[in-house]
Amino acid sequence: MDFQRLNPITGAVASTAPAMQAADIPAIAHRAAAAFPAWAAQGPNARRAVLMKAAAALEARKDAFVEAMMGEIGATAGWAMFNLGLAAGMVREAAAITTQIAGEVIPSDKPGCLAMALREPVGVILGIAPWNAPIILGVRAIAVPLACGNAVILKASESCPRTHALIIEAFAEAGFPEGVVQVVTNAPADAAHVVGALIDAPEVKRINFTGSTTVGRIIAQRAAGHLKPCLLELGGKAPLLVLEDAELDQAVKAAAFGAFMNQGQICMSTERIIVVDAVADAFAAKFAAKAKSMPTGDPREGNTSLGAVVDRKTVDHVNALIDDAVAKGAAVIAGGKADSVLMPATVVDHVAAGMNLYRDESFGPVVAMIRARDTAHAIELANDSEYGLSAAVFTRDTAKGLAVARQIRSGICHVNGPTVHDEAQMPFGGVGASGYGRFGGKAGIDSFTELRWITIETQPGHFPI
Repeated sequence: MDFQRLNPITGAVASTAPAMQAADIPAIAHRAAAAFPAWAAQGPNARRAVLMKAAAALEARKDAFVEAMMGEIGATAGWAMFNLGLAAGMVREAAAITTQIAGEVIPSDKPGCLAMALREPVGVILGIAPWNAPIILGVRAIAVPLACGNAVILKASESCPRTHALIIEAFAEAGFPEGVVQVVTNAPADAAHVVGALIDAPEVKRINFTGSTTVGRIIAQRAAGHLKPCLLELGGKAPLLVLEDAELDQAVKAAAFGAFMNQGQICMSTERIIVVDAVADAFAAKFAAKAKSMPTGDPREGNTSLGAVVDRKTVDHVNALIDDAVAKGAAVIAGGKADSVLMPATVVDHVAAGMNLYRDESFGPVVAMIRARDTAHAIELANDSEYGLSAAVFTRDTAKGLAVARQIRSGICHVNGPTVHDEAQMPFGGVGASGYGRFGGKAGIDSFTELRWITIETQPGHFPI
């Protein structure tokens, strides 16, 4: 049986994919476990060669990826190409670390004892990827686990099954042994049962999940029942701080990119612009003008900064946040409510703590401007959130910028750069309601290997009994 994903703009069928059921999962997990030993036994350069082929196979599917992302999630061609470029880079970075999965010799107090810490593959890794940056996050869920010698199952998003299936097709073409790389697709109504079956499968040893905090908590609780470790990269409410000595034009550009790239549907999206009073009016005028210059349109026409949001639910959520803020005293200074998935770039000024927009993740093209008395107050406001993924601070005094960055509770913080910034080799993840664990480069090795202590005795032993 199949299910259909509809184009969010036209309502036409964008893709059709198998509607797998929970009953299908044991066979998939068994196939992955059976394939794991042979892949784990391959040398690092053999794994590297296959991963490099996978990167090239991804790039060879450029047109198919653009078509799939436009149709399934209303993405612009630019966003699809950015996804593909970074994803291919992530695979090549994973290929590069195959020879860096190193251990160490640790001095032992026991005479003649050679003590080693070795990193070994875990087994079968479940990666659950979202729709918003589908190629980047689908690849991130599997690339480093594969580099470490694991087998992987990618649980595709119900919103972009074709996009995620294209990743697995590319990896299969690269020459991974049968069963080492598999994809699971399912209808939205079956998601909870399918994911539950995947987590429960004895062959699955670890889980990585990128998505909402609400679902992340459910996954972590289910996995905890089996004592299975999770890596969770969840929601965000990223603050961008504009201090009194900031270069305003640069701050405006970074804030607009961070707030409105991919219609604000990025976990790192700038959701809160916290501006010190001394420059707040000047910044607001410049930023409102910038937002008004960023039109929204059908991504298939390819001539606007913003494309569609993923569904009507997002439209209703963002409109409700705007209504609540305005009713409580905020002012819309650019954009406004929308009646379709083609939503305008919207700026809401004078947002305060009693408003839902102050605290709730919007995951849409609306950003809150919050005014701070001074730097200390700006830091206090930045930390007044359950989330802690990305952050940014703008100031001409880089030493002060670093000091402020150190005081913000987040996994990531950029001085004089946007909140949206991703590189394959960087440790990526958050704190608090934004999750725990780290993707990226060497940091990802810890998430996807077991660290074992192994000793070799080189002298006769002496025992007290």
